[in-house]
Amino acid sequence: MKTILITGISRGIGLALAERFLKNGDFVIGTSTSGNAPTKHDRLLTVQLDLTNSDSIAACTQVIIDSGKKIDILINNAGIWSGIDENPTIDLSLLRKVLEVNLFGTVDFTERIIPIMNRGGHIVNISSRMGSLEYCEKGGINWPDYKISKCALNMVTRILAGRLAGTIAVSSVHPGWVKTDMGGDDADIEPEEAAEDIFSLANSQVETGQFWFKGEKFPW
Repeated sequence: MKTILITGISRGIGLALAERFLKNGDFVIGTSTSGNAPTKHDRLLTVQLDLTNSDSIAACTQVIIDSGKKIDILINNAGIWSGIDENPTIDLSLLRKVLEVNLFGTVDFTERIIPIMNRGGHIVNISSRMGSLEYCEKGGINWPDYKISKCALNMVTRILAGRLAGTIAVSSVHPGWVKTDMGGDDADIEPEEAAEDIFSLANSQVETGQFWFKGEKFPW
């Protein structure tokens, strides 16, 4: 039985991931901004985490440390976007808001968790094709705050992979266009399908520092 830490399990991909790992017999530590989640299980510990608040990040980490669990897989799933549809303008206030969660808070939390991860563990950063420079050359200039945040998160993956080489694998993953609050009802992938792909990646011995989609390398 592995111990899995997943941020943002109140809905969408995070909830589907929590349920998939529980089905596998793993112990899951999940976070949400409220400290609650729809799923209840004797192998699920839900902890409050606000990635925009350093005190919340510290408190959440302490709860995890106090649980006595060593982490095998960390999935940085929690993320936001501006909510402004197809806006090509870089609004600094929106950019700061999105970066606070998708980059700064995620990095802060990850750095605090690394010391309590088991050797041979895996950090999986939920990125997006919108964080791919090659894809964005073809995909237009809209949603700049979200694209900038995910591109930066991909660089975090590369940097951590180099630093943790031989001890902890680090991956970015594009989950696909998923039917979530962010992806919308027109998306072509259900959260459970995306979760299955991420579950498989997280449990695989893959080349560290790579960007993945459905088990194949995705262009940076």
